[in-house]
Amino acid sequence: MTETSKNWQASAEELGALTEALRAAGFRGELETDSALREAMSTDNSVYRIRPDLVAAPRDAADMATLVAVMDRPRFQRVPMTARGGGTGTNGQSLNNGVVVDTRRHMHRLLHLDAERGWADVEPGLVLDDLNAQIRHSGWFFAPETSTSTRCTIGGMVSTDASGKGSRVYGKTSDNLLGLEIARPEGLLFSGDAAPDWAAPLLAGAQRAARSGRAAFVAATPDLNRRFTGYDLERACPEGGGFEWWRLFPGSEGTLAPITRIRVKLRRIEAEKRLILAGFDSFSAALSAAVPLGAGDPTAVEVMDERTQGLAATAGLLGDLPPALSAPGIAPVFIEVNGDDAAEVEARVAAILGILDTLPGLRGTHLAADRDEIRRLWAVRSAGVGLLGRTEGRARPVAFVEDAVVPPENLAAFLEEFLAVLDGFGLSYGIYGHADVGCLHVRPALDIDSTKDRKALAEVSDAVFALTRKHGGIFWGEHGKGVRGAYLRDWIGDEAYGALQAVKAAFDPAGRMNPGKLVAPPEHLMGISTTPFRPFNAPEGDGLERAFRCNGNAQCLSYAASVPMCPSFKATADLRHSPKGRADALRAWHEARQHEAPDALARREADLYAVLATCLGCKACATTCPVQVDIPDMKSQFLADYHARHPRGLTERLTLLAERLSPMAVRLAPVAAPLWPALRPLVQRVTGLVDLPERLARALPRAAYLSARELEAPLPKDTVILVQDWFTALFDEAAQRQAVAGLRALGYAPRLLTMRPAGKAALAAGDLSGFRRMASRQAALLTQAAATGAPLLALDPAYAMMLRQEYVRAGIALPDVKMPQEFLSAEIASGRSFPKAAAPRARLLGHCTETSASPGSRATWRSVFEALGVTLEVPETGCCGMAGLFGHQKRHQEVSTRLFDTSWKNNVADDIPTAATGFSCRSQTERLAGRHLTHPLGLIAELLEPERPARPL
Repeated sequence: MTETSKNWQASAEELGALTEALRAAGFRGELETDSALREAMSTDNSVYRIRPDLVAAPRDAADMATLVAVMDRPRFQRVPMTARGGGTGTNGQSLNNGVVVDTRRHMHRLLHLDAERGWADVEPGLVLDDLNAQIRHSGWFFAPETSTSTRCTIGGMVSTDASGKGSRVYGKTSDNLLGLEIARPEGLLFSGDAAPDWAAPLLAGAQRAARSGRAAFVAATPDLNRRFTGYDLERACPEGGGFEWWRLFPGSEGTLAPITRIRVKLRRIEAEKRLILAGFDSFSAALSAAVPLGAGDPTAVEVMDERTQGLAATAGLLGDLPPALSAPGIAPVFIEVNGDDAAEVEARVAAILGILDTLPGLRGTHLAADRDEIRRLWAVRSAGVGLLGRTEGRARPVAFVEDAVVPPENLAAFLEEFLAVLDGFGLSYGIYGHADVGCLHVRPALDIDSTKDRKALAEVSDAVFALTRKHGGIFWGEHGKGVRGAYLRDWIGDEAYGALQAVKAAFDPAGRMNPGKLVAPPEHLMGISTTPFRPFNAPEGDGLERAFRCNGNAQCLSYAASVPMCPSFKATADLRHSPKGRADALRAWHEARQHEAPDALARREADLYAVLATCLGCKACATTCPVQVDIPDMKSQFLADYHARHPRGLTERLTLLAERLSPMAVRLAPVAAPLWPALRPLVQRVTGLVDLPERLARALPRAAYLSARELEAPLPKDTVILVQDWFTALFDEAAQRQAVAGLRALGYAPRLLTMRPAGKAALAAGDLSGFRRMASRQAALLTQAAATGAPLLALDPAYAMMLRQEYVRAGIALPDVKMPQEFLSAEIASGRSFPKAAAPRARLLGHCTETSASPGSRATWRSVFEALGVTLEVPETGCCGMAGLFGHQKRHQEVSTRLFDTSWKNNVADDIPTAATGFSCRSQTERLAGRHLTHPLGLIAELLEPERPARPL
């Protein structure tokens, strides 16, 4: 623990008194000491970890002002206060003890849009992509485009003065601001209004400090596109006089005052956009292209090295590219050209293509004009940071020297010396970044648990800092300073640094705003090797190993409702209910078992159990997360351990029993079906479940099922075997009939395999031995069925994904079980023709587990319906909110309903023929929208044979 942490440690008594005082003063937001939430707030995208003592989530600016006023009382003035946005900082920017203020949870509103003059007022917790989505209709956008745009907040962008793609034209965040509002003990101070009387002494003191150091500040700051900010004395004190105090805040990283409102300057969305992707045979050739390409006036020029491109290929992100650009060993260059005049844009494109033709090492080019294709291609570059984290072994890429910026003409020489430093330490690395402005992201791989590698982190930092000075650059070109602020005095000089300290003292005389960062006293300053590190690796073979591999990239915090990852976080905006938050809590619990007192460990375990209970088990994190942090799998590991020491609840015991006895229940369904309506209310009362299916499935005619004898010999041509999970078999008679009818309409002879439970409920509950027993029996049955020579088709995608994920992880061998669209697509490719449908248009909604684990599934369904003469609309949707029993549990109704309303409701509100692939999704739509969706094969049956009733076989 650093000296800063020791000196600023708040006592439990102080925090309790602070909470009481805040409530008494009318603070309306959350005030929490939950250990899982504190662990989630203790890390970011860096290698550091500092646990806060209290997490406050204000509702709005007035709430923030109340928080600041109460904390200014003498009793609480020693308690640190640190604002946090998206938590994507790479150097511990928002990590501290004391009170961490979560602006993301509630303060994420667009307050005002002036579409005539091109500006907007936003709260600091609003996510960048969310802002641009809300204002897109107006023709404006907020220009700084970061690779973390799906989860970084505007407040965080201001605090680090973030930039990204296109900064050579659009500039950094500070170049796209018009003003700020901050919270002070006396009230709110907005730059757009006349300063109130109470602010006069504050602003006068800050102006004196800023003016005193302005000349030294300007002299020490290189004149680069990626200018140095953080108490920007130059802009705050214009040469013509006056004082723009708010210019001190971009890059200040929460060390002056919390921001409550941001006035952003907007830019017109250009009518024309092109993306040229050029592939070079080496990274050096790709990098050398940046300077000559500048003559073509591109909007952005970005590069990736061969290693990062290879990771993108492995991740399946290069499918849209020509073979010459997706081949191994290619270093891609992304060149964007934007403008309003099509002819002018085409001329620039032609000029750039002409320049490329003269460059050595060029292997091929690809021009994209379609905006969706451009978005997908840029996603490859944006994914670079996460893909580098997908590295096996104890050493993994670390962000600590990744945003140095030098004049573009010096970039090649700087990089040569930079890489020589890394080679001298024997470190591997990946490279990507903004070649057009001289900023490359280089992430060396380190094992932070190793004393040797921690020493290397410090020595490499010192060496790269010296190289930026040598080449006329800036050590912090894009991602802020954080604990790297320890270099600030040496970089800016004593005179300018003294002015920065005086500015800090004017705004924060108690030194309690994000203490230890940027301009703290030397004895309190956090350093790159003295700040506490997070644990980096679990013991080999440990079931929670992936929790330790979570690097805080925070892709799981994407705001977009159409993205499956992560539904519980989308519904709550509560960091502990996210894969990152759960990984942090699991990692801390794993550590605490070695040293924490029983009472404290029991409280921690209870908090962890609660956050895992809100996981819907959608498995999006297992596939969408760059490092594949599989929370459902680790939840199973935790619950297995937990329930070895604690009894299970009644609902869980009954669910496990129901799954185990489901074959018997299916056989008894014809007898039990008439009794179910009377039994259903009782079952719901006893178990705490709601809205269970109203009917049990009646068995199809015996001829629809394969007998044991038929499984002993080859089956006739065109026979397909349908395999179903126990929920579909027990509750969804309609889907069974629809699947049979759809396949028959296409000319096949479908047969149902006798249902055996796959063990999904057992695995989710941590009953690992029960899961393995059921899985082994299921695998044996599937193997026997596959021996007949007939293809196996999974009726429900969640069941299919379980076979491909959990069974493989458990080492259980299986035959190939296809999803219907995969089978039909392969049949079409082999030359089989299908009849044409009567209706020209339909819609299909995918199961979230399917669409995240098998991203091409929607396109595959679309191609199948195209072969039938049907245009299939396949909107991107997130989770419907059901997820097995989650949506039936009474305690989850608010979250379940919110997820459905956010992502699914509008897609089922019209009369377009619509199918949903998942049983859960169809159940949720029926209970919340009153609409009966069909299985996709049922939709095919309806479209091909509209006059035939669906029920008869």
